[in-house]
Amino acid sequence: MSDKGKLYTLTLNEGLFMGKLSVTPIAAFSDNYIWCISSGKDAVVVDPGDAAPVIDFLKHAQLKLTAILITHHHWDHTGGVEALLAQYPNVDVCGPETSCEQITRPLADHDTIGVLGETFRVLAVPGHTLDHLAFYNEESALLFCGDTLFAGGCGRLFEGSPAQMLNSLSKLQSLPDATRVYCAHEYTASNLQFALKAEPNNATLRNRYEQVLALRERGEITLPSTIEEESATNPFLRTAQDGVRQAICLREGNDNLNQQEVFAALRSWKDNS
Repeated sequence: MSDKGKLYTLTLNEGLFMGKLSVTPIAAFSDNYIWCISSGKDAVVVDPGDAAPVIDFLKHAQLKLTAILITHHHWDHTGGVEALLAQYPNVDVCGPETSCEQITRPLADHDTIGVLGETFRVLAVPGHTLDHLAFYNEESALLFCGDTLFAGGCGRLFEGSPAQMLNSLSKLQSLPDATRVYCAHEYTASNLQFALKAEPNNATLRNRYEQVLALRERGEITLPSTIEEESATNPFLRTAQDGVRQAICLREGNDNLNQQEVFAALRSWKDNS
C-alpha cells in the first residue's frame, strides 16, 4: 500500500498527547502534518504550509493562535504563514531567519523559546536544509523535527552533507528514549518498507511495519513515534549496528566503510529506490 497522494482526514478529538500541552495533527496537501500545540484556548502551530486547514481547525476548536514555529524554509512548511498573519495579526513567527520573510523572532542553536507557558529548546539540525531547526520540550518530552528525522527514515539531503545529517540525527537520538517524535510527513509505511531491505532480520522492525500497515488500512495516523522506537527500527539511526553496516558493505562491495560512508550509501540507496 502506498501513502503517496493519500492523507487521511483527522477529526478534532484525535489529539495525540494530552498533558500540560495537547498536540493535534492538521492534515495538509497529500502527506503533510501541521502540528497544533495547545493549552487551554491558546495554540501554536508548527510548519503551516497551508493556512486554510489551520484556520478551519482553530475556528472549529475555538483556539486562539499565539505563535507560529518554523523548522526550515521549504514552501510546504512556510506557505501558509502570510495568510495566517492576515487572519491573526501580531502573532510571532519564530524560526530560522532564512526561512521566510515573516520571521519576527530569528532562532538558532541553543536558543530557548517560551511556548504556551513551557520552554522549548532550539536544536540546529542541518542536513535536509542548512537552516533546519528542531524544537524540543524536555518536561513533556516532545520533539518537533520537521523533515530531519522521519518515522523510519530521515529527510533527503537537499543542501547539507551526509556528515551534517548524521551529526544532526545523532543529536536527536541522544534525547531521552521516551521523547515523542512529531515529524512533518506521513512517510512511515514506505520508510519502513525500505528499512526492511537494509535490515531484513530485525524482528522489531518487521513488527512495527505490520502495525503501521494496519494503522494505515484503518485510516489512522502513524505518529508520533518515540526516540526509543526510532533507535530500534530506523536504519538511519542504526548505521553503526552490524545488520545495517553489513548490508551496506555487501551492497557497496567494500568492508572498510566508516559510519559516515555507510550513512551516505544508505541515503543514496533510499533516494534511488
